[in-house]
Amino acid sequence: MWRSLRPLGRSAASGGYRRYAWTDADADCRLWFRMQAEARRLDVETDRNGNQWAWLGDPTAGGAVVTGSHLDSVPDGGAFDGPLGVVSSFAALDELRARGVSFKRPLAIVNFGDEEGARFGLACVGSRLTAGRLTKEQAYELRDGDGISLPQAMEAAGYDPDAIGPDPERLARIGAFVELHVEQGRALDLSGDPIGIASSIWPHGRWRYDFAGEANHAGTTRLVDRRDPMLTYAETVLAARREAELAGAVATFGKIAVEPNGVNAIPSLVRGWLDARAADQGALDAVVAGVETAARDYADRHGIDLTVVRESFTPVVDFSHALRDELSRILGDAAATTGTSGPSGKVPVLGTGAGHDAGILSESIPTAMLFVRNPTGVSHSPAEFAAEDDCLAGVRALADVLEELACR
Repeated sequence: MWRSLRPLGRSAASGGYRRYAWTDADADCRLWFRMQAEARRLDVETDRNGNQWAWLGDPTAGGAVVTGSHLDSVPDGGAFDGPLGVVSSFAALDELRARGVSFKRPLAIVNFGDEEGARFGLACVGSRLTAGRLTKEQAYELRDGDGISLPQAMEAAGYDPDAIGPDPERLARIGAFVELHVEQGRALDLSGDPIGIASSIWPHGRWRYDFAGEANHAGTTRLVDRRDPMLTYAETVLAARREAELAGAVATFGKIAVEPNGVNAIPSLVRGWLDARAADQGALDAVVAGVETAARDYADRHGIDLTVVRESFTPVVDFSHALRDELSRILGDAAATTGTSGPSGKVPVLGTGAGHDAGILSESIPTAMLFVRNPTGVSHSPAEFAAEDDCLAGVRALADVLEELACR
């Protein structure tokens, strides 16, 4: 499976992936998902929001156990973020069939659409729409860098944008969702454990900063006569780093757009996007407020007009304690039986600063996450990596969990 998925949407120049929503690369990944599902005699459907579901058993029976993740990527992303969860889900089903288990509940493997938000700037669009945390009207306002709207992109890819919206009937049929994901950090590597369980997801959001100045000639305009928004933007980037350090949080300006974007022109507009995350809401609020205060101070000093817009926000996600404890028990018992427990003798439980579909769905259904060790901690990069032995350990752990939840 890994070999067949690896070339899809891969950039020859960077070695990273450019699997953006509703593009040809996305279509190739969707076809790959369908082929893997059909090879396992699963019934495949695409819901109203573009998420793919591969079913074993009656989807309408209720109490279904669902696993999976996403196949799209950030710009020049790595091979593991998202796809590891989908590949592992199919492999876990293969493992369960090899064990000869009988399923007492429906099982589904899901590929959520547009999780990374690389094209339209909003993460987890497929799961947000399904859970009612993104309205149809809001979704219709989303546009990519070329001005193409989400409904236009969906229609061009052969899907009906008029159908998108909340799907409470589908969620009501799900008893539990377990998402396996490569760890996006080094906690497991430092503890020496191949597998971990998520406790929570930090609150996080994205803010757009528009710095408006005055375009002019770069070679003839005196420094004192300039209203250069790039200076204010640069000072704000440094302020974000300072505020994050003070709060024990993280904050990043990772995307920028400049107008008129000429080498010999002073910009008229610099637009930057702030990504901020913290372990608790208070710390996040302090970072966001501190960055905006500093930005406005710099803008006033340089004669720059500043507009700040919060484009997305996800509050802290505390995963279902009952389901999390159940995973701890299942994996603890399995480790004790096989003698594969880590140095601590139990499966570690850890928080994460990365957002996931499981976090979006947590308000609607019981959700949990498994993490697979990432030896470098690198993610959202072609250097993202997980060792084969750890990936196989993840498959076995996921199979153990699914067997307990769906077969007993």
